[in-house]
Amino acid sequence: MSVKIIDGRATRDRILVALAKKVARWKQKPTLAIVLIGDDPASAVYVREKEKAAKIIGIDFRLIKKPSRIKQSDLERIIEKLNQDPQVAGIVVQKPLPPQVDDGRIDLLISPEKDVDGLHPASPFYATTATGVIRLLKEYNIKIAGKTAVVVGRSKLSGLPTALLLLKEDATVTICHSKTSDLKTKTLQADILVSATGVPDLIKANMVKKDAAVVDIGTNRIPGTKKLVGDVDFENVKDVASFISPVPGGVGPMIVAGLMMNLIDAASRSK
Repeated sequence: MSVKIIDGRATRDRILVALAKKVARWKQKPTLAIVLIGDDPASAVYVREKEKAAKIIGIDFRLIKKPSRIKQSDLERIIEKLNQDPQVAGIVVQKPLPPQVDDGRIDLLISPEKDVDGLHPASPFYATTATGVIRLLKEYNIKIAGKTAVVVGRSKLSGLPTALLLLKEDATVTICHSKTSDLKTKTLQADILVSATGVPDLIKANMVKKDAAVVDIGTNRIPGTKKLVGDVDFENVKDVASFISPVPGGVGPMIVAGLMMNLIDAASRSK
């Protein structure tokens, strides 16, 4: 059986078209507010992608840009104001934040019903990466319920929420991390293998069960180049897997799609 490449860009585009049709039926367009602190180039790129997606689906987009020297108290006031703004359906504080800002406290200050990044413990939404991963699996009719899923990486933004959402979808889930002994033995059990470590080419072909579905969340830039690679040794693993997501073009586009799905869900709940 030849491997199928999981196309995140095409899936994202279909999702945004469907969301745009839904928004077009609403009299009042919801607003996505993004707070961007400092001049991190990667953050600026991510924000532009979110703005582009917002325009496609027809929602209002509000960018609040502040310098990296911002005080914690000033950022907290901005969030409180957005919490109280009835036009704002979703709030995103773009990460990373400068060292003087307690990002954990910031996550807790956003109203759960507006936390479309899914970082507040009481948020009704899952983190956008996890939402995107599950949607990709479903788009490609990859069965989740009853399957063994292994997630390598336990970060708050990607690995952990993806594991929790796989569990919600009735997979049997194992989480691996930097302290896991004999990682290869664990990954070889996976029908669905997700890697979110930020370690280039960590997952080799001999670590992957034949015909597994492999989802690569990692995004790593090769030093001295503009080339992006994932956690998975794509060229060799694709000869073993039945499905595999590339980097770039796999999970990345779905993170923005996940955010827009959460935003429309938030707006629907507030109506």
